[in-house]
Amino acid sequence: MNAATDPIDSFFASRAFGVVGASPRRHKYGNKVLRAYQQNGLAAIPVNPREQSIEGVGCVASVLDLPQEVSSISVITPPAVTEQIVEEAIRKGIANVWMQPGAESEAAVTACRQAGINVIADGSCVLVVLRYRES
Repeated sequence: MNAATDPIDSFFASRAFGVVGASPRRHKYGNKVLRAYQQNGLAAIPVNPREQSIEGVGCVASVLDLPQEVSSISVITPPAVTEQIVEEAIRKGIANVWMQPGAESEAAVTACRQAGINVIADGSCVLVVLRYRES
């Protein structure tokens, strides 16, 4: 498989990443995913409607508020919320959606595929791929 067809390589081709479900609590996966991007020198924007900033980065309230350079989002939300996030991602024109383990929804995966979005929802974990380390 070459870089153009590998779903994970396509995901990481983004100039910046949205972290949907980012949390200010460091023990939560939504915080760890944000820090994994930071540990790898990647630009990541937390998406959380209740916070102003997380890990020193300003939050946006929704996927629709992400800047244009974000073409990939990590989703760390309950499956019912993931379905709403995917609707926003489709409206925003997001190219890549990575549903962290536990965030997957069959309806959300189907919606991504029907919209032509590269979707990763096979149990792969961005924390493993980015070699996250607790700090």
